[in-house]
Amino acid sequence: MSTTVGKAETTLKEGAKKGGLKEGDLAPSFDLPGAGGEKISLAALKGKKVVLYFYPKDDTSGCTKEAIDFNALRESFAKAKAVVVGMSPDPIKSHDKFRAKYELSLPLASDEGKDTLSAYGVWVEKSMYGRKYMGVERTTVLVGPDGRIARIWRKVKVPGHAEEVLAAAKAL
Repeated sequence: MSTTVGKAETTLKEGAKKGGLKEGDLAPSFDLPGAGGEKISLAALKGKKVVLYFYPKDDTSGCTKEAIDFNALRESFAKAKAVVVGMSPDPIKSHDKFRAKYELSLPLASDEGKDTLSAYGVWVEKSMYGRKYMGVERTTVLVGPDGRIARIWRKVKVPGHAEEVLAAAKAL
C-alpha cells in the first residue's frame, strides 16, 4: 500500500537525506486499516490536529501503559480539537484484541507493510543484548491542521508523555 504521494513524497525524500523528518515538514500521508474495521488516513483528518503515536507492539507493558494514558485523555484531546491515532506493525486481529482487553476507544492503525512507519522514520535498527533487529522506535508526532509536523518526540518515555503531548496540542 502506498503511503506517500506528491509533495509528501518529495518532503519525505528530502527529510531522509537530512536525517529524517523534522518540525515544519509536510507529514507523510497514509491510508491504513484500523482496529474495528476502520479506515485511517491522514487526508480524512485534514484540518484537525493529529497526534500520531508510534509504538512497538500490542499488549506489552510500555505500549499498554501508553495506550491507556492516551485513551484516558481522549476527551481532553477532543476539546483541544486533536485526534489521537496509535500505529504499530501489528495486524488488525491483534489490534482488535488489544482494544477489547483494555477497553480502548482510540483508533489503532495497522502498518504491517511498514511503509508509513518507514516514512515517519520510526522503523529503525534496534539492539538488545547485543542482538540487532528492526523495530519501532517509540515516537509521537503532532501534526497541525495545516498538515505540517508541529512537534516530534523521539525515544519516548511513557510516564507523563500523554499529558505533555496534550499540553502541546492545546498550545498549537
